[in-house]
Amino acid sequence: MLQKELSREAGKKYGLLLMVTCLGVGSGIFAIAQAYYLTQVIASLFLSRQELAAVTTTLWLLGGIAVGRALVMYWEGVLAFTLAAAIKSGLRQRLLHHLLRQGPVSLAQYPAGELVNVLSEGIESLEAYFANYLPQLAKAVCIPVLILLAVGAIDLTSTAIMLVTAPLIPVFMVLIGKMAERRNTRQWEVLNSLSAHFLDVLSGLTTLKLFGRSLEQIAVIARVSKQFREATMDVLKVAFLSALALELLATISTALVAVTVGLRLVYGEITFTQAFFVLLLAPEYYLPLRMLGSQFHAGMSGKTAAAAIYRLFELTGGRASDGLIPMPPTRQLALEFRDVHAAYQQGKRIALSGISFVLDPGQHLAIVGPSGAGKSTVAALLLKFLEPAAGQILINGQRLQELKSDEWLRHVSYVPQRPHLFQGTVADNIGMACPDPRFEDIVAAAQAAGAHNFIMGLPRGYQTEIGEGGRELSGGQRQRLAIARAFLQDAPLVILDEAARGLDVNSQALLDEAFARLLAGRTAIIIAHRLTTVRQADKIMVLRDGRIMEAGTHIELLNAAGLYKDLVTASCGQGGVVC
Repeated sequence: MLQKELSREAGKKYGLLLMVTCLGVGSGIFAIAQAYYLTQVIASLFLSRQELAAVTTTLWLLGGIAVGRALVMYWEGVLAFTLAAAIKSGLRQRLLHHLLRQGPVSLAQYPAGELVNVLSEGIESLEAYFANYLPQLAKAVCIPVLILLAVGAIDLTSTAIMLVTAPLIPVFMVLIGKMAERRNTRQWEVLNSLSAHFLDVLSGLTTLKLFGRSLEQIAVIARVSKQFREATMDVLKVAFLSALALELLATISTALVAVTVGLRLVYGEITFTQAFFVLLLAPEYYLPLRMLGSQFHAGMSGKTAAAAIYRLFELTGGRASDGLIPMPPTRQLALEFRDVHAAYQQGKRIALSGISFVLDPGQHLAIVGPSGAGKSTVAALLLKFLEPAAGQILINGQRLQELKSDEWLRHVSYVPQRPHLFQGTVADNIGMACPDPRFEDIVAAAQAAGAHNFIMGLPRGYQTEIGEGGRELSGGQRQRLAIARAFLQDAPLVILDEAARGLDVNSQALLDEAFARLLAGRTAIIIAHRLTTVRQADKIMVLRDGRIMEAGTHIELLNAAGLYKDLVTASCGQGGVVC
C-alpha cells in the first residue's frame, strides 16, 4: 500500500511526519480517555444515582478532553497539508531542475503535453497522498492497537472479535486495489494523451487551418475527452465500491461486537461499565480503517502519478555528464574530434560513426551534407546535450567531458535555425546572453547584429514587449536578435546551425553581413544547406550517414567532383547560390 519512492520523500521530512503521526496517535488516546470518563459519568449518574455535583470535576475533565481532541485533530490536518506542500514544492523543483539539465535531446523523447501534465497535475495529485492517505495509514496502524490494549484489559471476547475482523478490511483493500490500479493507470495515460494532443493542436493550428482540418480536431478532442471521462468514471466506480465494501464490513463488525456485548450483559457475564466502554470504543476501533478506505483512491492516484514522475527522473537520453575541471577564460579556442561516435535512443539510432577533425583557433569549419547526415549532432555534442558513445572531443587539449558544463557553455555562442524568444522585452531577450548586461552593451550588440534599426521602429524600442516565441517579429528579425545575443555573449566559439535557412533574399543578405562580423577572429562551426557562407570557410566537411565523405576547401571539393559538387549543383539549380 506504500510507494517506495514516495515513502523516501516523506522520510526526508521526518520531523513533520513524526509530528503528524504523534498527533494522530494522540487523537486515539483522547478517544480512549473520552470513552472511559463518559462511561464513569453515565455509571455514576444513572446506576449509582449520584448528584450532578459529584461528577462536576469529571464533566470538566471530559470537556477538556473533547477540546483537546478537537485541537489535536485540527493541528494534525494543518501539519499534514504543510507536509504535503513541502514535499510537493521540493519534488517539483528537483524534477524541473533535472529536466532542464537534460537538454533538448533528452526531452525530445517525451511529448511536451505529457511533461506539462506531470509537472502540474502529477505533482498536485501527491497532495492527497501525503495530506490524507499517509497520515490515515499511520492512524490505521496505531489507533486500533491502542484500543485493543484498552479493551483487552477488561473484555477478552470483544478483543478477539476485533482482532479477527479488523484484518478483513486491509484484505479487501488489497483485492480492490489490484482492480483500481489498472484503472488509475489507464486514466493517467488517457489524460496524458489528451494533454499532448491538445498542445499539438494549439502548436499546429496554422497547419490545420491551411489544410482545412481545424474543425475536425473538435471531434478528436471530444472523443479523447470522452475516453478520459469514461476512465475517470471507472476509477470512481471502484472507489465507491471499495467505500461501500469497507463501510459494510466495518458496520457488520461493529454490530457483531455490540450483539455479543449485549447478550453477555443480559446474562451477567459483563458489567454495564465494561460493556458501555467497549461499545463506545468499537466504532473508534474501526473508524481509522474505514477512513483509510475512503482515502484509498487518493493513495492509488498518488502512486500512479509517482510512477510517471519517477520515470522522468530516470530520463537521461545520453546527455553528457558534468565535469569537474574549470574552463579557464580564453580568447583562443582550438577543438579536435578524435574518432567520435554518437547515437540517439539509447544507442538504437546511430548518428555519427567515427568522425575526426582538427580546428585551430580562429578557423571556420563548414559542415554540409544531406538531411540526417549527423550535422546537428556535432553541435549537440559540443553543447554537451549528448554524450559521445566513443571517442574524444578536445578543447585546447582538455577533454570536453571533464569540463564544467556551465563554464564551458559561457565560451560557446549558439545560433540555431529557429531561436526561441521568451515573453518579455526586446532588451530582456538580448540581455539573457549575459549575467548582468548594461543597456549600452545590449544596444551595441544589436547594432553589430544589424537589429538596431528595426528595434527602434518598434512601438517602445528596446522596451517593447514581445510575445512567447516572438510572434510579432518576422523570421529575419528573430534571427538578428539571436545574433545580437551571440555578440553580447562574445564567446570564442560560435556555432551556426542552419541559422539562415528559410529566409528571403533581403533577410539573408543582412544576416550574411552580421555573420561576417560575428565570425571575425572567432573559431566557428557552420552547419548549413546554403553554400554562400560555406564557400568562405577555411575547411569544409561533407557528412553522409554519420561519416565524413569529403573534406577540404571549396575549390578542392569542387574539383574532386564528389558529393559536395552534387550539393553545389543542386543548390545552383534551385537558385540557392551564385555559382
